[in-house]
Amino acid sequence: MIAGRRAADPRIAAKPSSLAIALRKAREKLSRSGSGHRDFDIALLRLFAKGRRASGSAMAILSGVAAAIAVAWVPLDAVLIWLCANIAALSLGHRLAGKFLNAPDASIDVDRWRRNFVIAEMVQGVAWAILICLISHPADPAARACVLVMLLLVAAMNATITASIPAAAQAGLTPVALTILIVMRPASLSDGTLPLVAVACGTLLYFMHLARKLHAASLEALSFQAEKDELIAELEQSKANSDLARRRAEEANLAKSRFLATMSHELRTPLNAILGFSEVMKGELFGSHIIASYKEYSTDIHSSGQHLLMLINEILDLSRIEAGRFDLKEEPVALPHIVEDCRHLLSLRAKKRNIDIEEAVEPTLPRLWADERAVRQVTLNLLSNAIKFTPPGGKITIKIGWTSSGGQYFAVRDSGPGIPEEEIPIVMSSFGRGTLAQKNADEGSGLGLPIVKGLVELHGGSFTLKSKLREGTEVIVIFPPERVMDAAPIAEPDAFAAKARRKTRSAA
Repeated sequence: MIAGRRAADPRIAAKPSSLAIALRKAREKLSRSGSGHRDFDIALLRLFAKGRRASGSAMAILSGVAAAIAVAWVPLDAVLIWLCANIAALSLGHRLAGKFLNAPDASIDVDRWRRNFVIAEMVQGVAWAILICLISHPADPAARACVLVMLLLVAAMNATITASIPAAAQAGLTPVALTILIVMRPASLSDGTLPLVAVACGTLLYFMHLARKLHAASLEALSFQAEKDELIAELEQSKANSDLARRRAEEANLAKSRFLATMSHELRTPLNAILGFSEVMKGELFGSHIIASYKEYSTDIHSSGQHLLMLINEILDLSRIEAGRFDLKEEPVALPHIVEDCRHLLSLRAKKRNIDIEEAVEPTLPRLWADERAVRQVTLNLLSNAIKFTPPGGKITIKIGWTSSGGQYFAVRDSGPGIPEEEIPIVMSSFGRGTLAQKNADEGSGLGLPIVKGLVELHGGSFTLKSKLREGTEVIVIFPPERVMDAAPIAEPDAFAAKARRKTRSAA
C-alpha cells in the first residue's frame, strides 16, 4: 500500500534529484568563482552586453554634443562624416550586445564573443581618436582643453560600461591614449603642454585601474549570487526532504492505524477464548485437576492473557490519542467522587503492601465538564503507579482543590525512591521505563504516563511530573477553568457542552 502510493506520482521522486543537480552546479560555481569558469564568464559577458545596450542612447547623445563642439575647429562635412562613422560603431556594439543576450547559454562560444566585444570597443576607441585628431590644434589652448575634457568623458563611460571585460576597456581606451600622446606631444618643456599630457596619461591609468576594481566587484557580486543560489537550492532540497519525510510519516501512520484496527480484532478473538477457558480451568468448574501444577499453569495463562489484553487496550488508546481520534464523551463529573472510587478500588492492593493513603480535598468543589471514563483512567493509572513504586510501609497523599486561575487539580504524591531527573523524559515517552522499573521487573508496558498526558491534554489541561531521588514522586493533573461548571452553565448544558468542545479542540 505504501509503495503503491509513493510510486503514484513520479514527479515527487524526480524533484529531489533535480534539486540535487542544481545544488551541485551552484556549489561548483561558488568553488570556482572567477575567470576560466564558463558560467561566470557568460555572466560577465551578459553584464557587459546589458551595459552596452543600456548606454547606447547616452553614447549617441555624447557623440552629437562632441560633433557640435567640433564644428568650431573642423569643417561641417568632416564632422558629419565622423558622426555617421561613430554612430555606425555604436550600432555595431549595440547589435552585438542584443544578439548575445538573445542567444542561449548552451550555444555561446565565450572566447569568440569576448573577441567580438573587444574588436567592437576598439572600433569605437578609434572613432573617438579620429575626432581628437580632427579638433586638436596645438596652437589653440581651447582645443587642447576640449580634447582633455572629451578624454575624461569617454574614459569614464568606458570604464563603467566595459568593466566586466577588462580587455574591452583597454581596447577602447588605448587608441584614445595613443592619439593624445601623438597629437599633444610637447614641443618644449616651457610650452605648457607637458602638464596636460601628464594629466591625460594619469587619467587613463586611473580609469583602467577603476575598470579592474569594477571587474573585481562584478566577480564578487556574481559569487554572492552563486552563494544565494546555493542557499536557495539547499532550502528547496531541505523542503523536498521534509515533504517526503512527512508524506512517508503519514503513510506509515495510516498503515499503523490499519494494522492496529485489524490486529485488535484478530487478537481479541483468541484472547477471549484463552481468558474464558483458562478461567474455567483455574476455577476447576468441571472437576479438580489430577495434577496440582495444572491449576498453577491455568492461573499463569489467565494472568498473562489479562496482561496482553491490557497491553492491546493501552496501545489502541494511545494510537487513537496520537491520531486525534479519541472522542470525549463529556458530561458533568465530580472529581472528588471519581478519585474516591479509584482509591477504594485499589485500597486492597495498597493494604497488602501496608501502604497508607491520605486524602486532602477542598470542600464544595463544583463539577467538571469532562469524560468520566478518561478521568477515571487517568486516576487509576496514577494511583497504580504510586502503589507499585512505593515501598511497603510507605505513604501516598492525594490532594484535590482549586488552582490559582480558577481551575481544579488533583495531585498524587508517594514516598517511593523517586526518579532521576535525566530519566523523566524517558518515562514520559511511549514504552519508556526507568531503571527502577527494570531493576524490580515490575509489570508494565511504559504506556501509562503517555496515555495520561494525552487524555489530560485532550481536556485542555496540563500534566506535570516532579521527582527527586530518595524523596518520592509527585504528579499533578490540572483541568482548565473552562471545564469548571458553575450555576449558569448547568442550566444550559447544551450550550456549555458546545463551548467546552470548542475549547477542547482549540487546546488539542
